[in-house]
Amino acid sequence: MSTENEGNEVPKAPSAPPVPVDSPAASSQSPTAGGTEPTAPLPPVPHNAPTATGPHPGGPAPQAPGSAPDGSWPPPPPANPPYGEGQVYGAGPAGAPGGFGADGAGGAGGWGASYQQPAPKPRSGRGGLVAAVLVAALVAGGLGGGLGYTLAKDNDNNGSTTVSASDSGATQVKRAPGTIAHVAAKALPSTVTIEAEGTNGDGGTGTGFVFDTQGHIITNNHVVADALDGGKLTATFPNGRKYDAQVVGHAQGYDVAVIKLKNPPSDLKPLALGDSDKVAVGDETIAIGAPFGLSNTVTTGIISAKNRPVASSDGSATSKASYMSALQTDASINPGNSGGPLLDASGAVIGINSAIQSSSSGGFGSGQSGSIGLGFAIPINQAKYVAQELIKTGKPVYAKIGASVSLEDSSDGAKITDQGAAGSSAVEPGGPADKAGLKPGDVITKLDDMVIDSGPTLIGAIWTHKPGDKVTLTYKRGGQEHTTQLTLGSRVGDN
Repeated sequence: MSTENEGNEVPKAPSAPPVPVDSPAASSQSPTAGGTEPTAPLPPVPHNAPTATGPHPGGPAPQAPGSAPDGSWPPPPPANPPYGEGQVYGAGPAGAPGGFGADGAGGAGGWGASYQQPAPKPRSGRGGLVAAVLVAALVAGGLGGGLGYTLAKDNDNNGSTTVSASDSGATQVKRAPGTIAHVAAKALPSTVTIEAEGTNGDGGTGTGFVFDTQGHIITNNHVVADALDGGKLTATFPNGRKYDAQVVGHAQGYDVAVIKLKNPPSDLKPLALGDSDKVAVGDETIAIGAPFGLSNTVTTGIISAKNRPVASSDGSATSKASYMSALQTDASINPGNSGGPLLDASGAVIGINSAIQSSSSGGFGSGQSGSIGLGFAIPINQAKYVAQELIKTGKPVYAKIGASVSLEDSSDGAKITDQGAAGSSAVEPGGPADKAGLKPGDVITKLDDMVIDSGPTLIGAIWTHKPGDKVTLTYKRGGQEHTTQLTLGSRVGDN
């Protein structure tokens, strides 16, 4: 798959879901076997962009293989493009260099996609275009109405038996529970449009939803990233109520953030959370967000796939990769839907919309990529755990195996590298992998029942678990297959 961000191609991504490794060595990307490519984060719409326009997701062009950079967390900013060549995600000692736990020799770069805010555009230009379109629509509507009345009048004179419903009847229509209209009516009051503005004036628009009655709102990390260092955050409800907000905690690796309303209202109604583990391919989905700045937009689709490995980046100078074993949906989501809820047919949240795959420009002729029916959401079971940790401590907690794995394009599995980043050990002494008997050169092919076809897939899969969880790893050594049980370790914070 190819994803666009500011018009750049994105490198390939694995076909299976990622599993968390100790921590990625640097912000890097790795193509997957099978010719598919990773998706880019669904960027927020610049707050100062014209109405109904916004940036689109995407990423840097695939990079040639090279040597792995230092695996410290956060990873050192890549030279050019944002994601360097030959970087490796693996697992390093807690607190030691290794970002997402990745140390070691690298494979081809390009796992993930960068996102850069486009230069602000004057409101008058796009606004004028949209206004012109609206005026044309209204004129066409008036003409159509006039013709319709004339034809109806003529038909009446010719003995037409057509009967029209009274206007008063329209107000009596009730939407049955389970219908899209009913679900949307219940969920919309608990969603917000988030505007984030940095101290330098940069920022964008995304979405969030009410998590509890204390005023906590869940959204994407990349939605609030611009406001992290002294910036400004606001959240606006569909009824027009607008509140200042502050970041409670954010997790770059998971791409989840929690903000809290200042002086929250007493009538907040949290959205019900579903069980993303029980979601099935083909289930109906409903997405709510602010695509291209159009707040309170509702779209529908189905679950197209589960456990889809996705890696993305916000494109900043210190950008680090985010990983998810995502729910894939064909519900139309676009830039500005970031952080919004993905609902099931009952109205329960099953995911947080976070990334899209896009192939061409769109968005009111703005040159920004839009939906082609390939959207990705963070499963709510994972997001709920992350949000609860952020509310309790302000810091994310990541599971790890304590081994460095290669990000080379391979369908054979996740290979533990011969050496970690900056000359460190590929297998953390005394760490989970070491205790389980894993060694450099071992190729991990399964985590429990999940097939592992690459390092990034392993990272995403590990991060669907919690520290302390016991997992069974299947691996190959010298052509022979082995299995071992491993208790996942933990790493606190993104740094």
